[in-house]
Amino acid sequence: MDQNVEFLNYIYQNTKMGIDTISQLLDIVDDADYKNILQSQYNEYKMIFDKADEMLQSLNKEGKDNSIFQKISSYFMINTKTAMDNSPSHISEMLIQGSTMGIIDITKKINEYPNADPEIIDLAKKLLAFEQNNVEQCKLCLK
Repeated sequence: MDQNVEFLNYIYQNTKMGIDTISQLLDIVDDADYKNILQSQYNEYKMIFDKADEMLQSLNKEGKDNSIFQKISSYFMINTKTAMDNSPSHISEMLIQGSTMGIIDITKKINEYPNADPEIIDLAKKLLAFEQNNVEQCKLCLK
């Protein structure tokens, strides 16, 4: 598979996981102000996802969805971790951990595909900056 397609698929899957996670959390969270933060993150994931999808389509490719195992595992992990504590502080801690893993992964991918299309690298860097911002934003919600 072409490195551009592989890289775009990574961005596609990564942002789809973010969309699914935030969507699930929006149903769990009660705090209105925190829901606004989550909705903003959802919108940014969706924007990057849509751009990756559009770029894949321009290459006559379809994005590969995350595996059913990944989806189910994530769903149950979120429900388990929020069953006893769905406070913004606890959820922020979870999101910081997830975004930190995302920062590491996207940094590795940027280094793995230095010759990818510059537009794809720019999209990856946008995702990286977004994940870094998420960590900083969530730190403000820790108590």
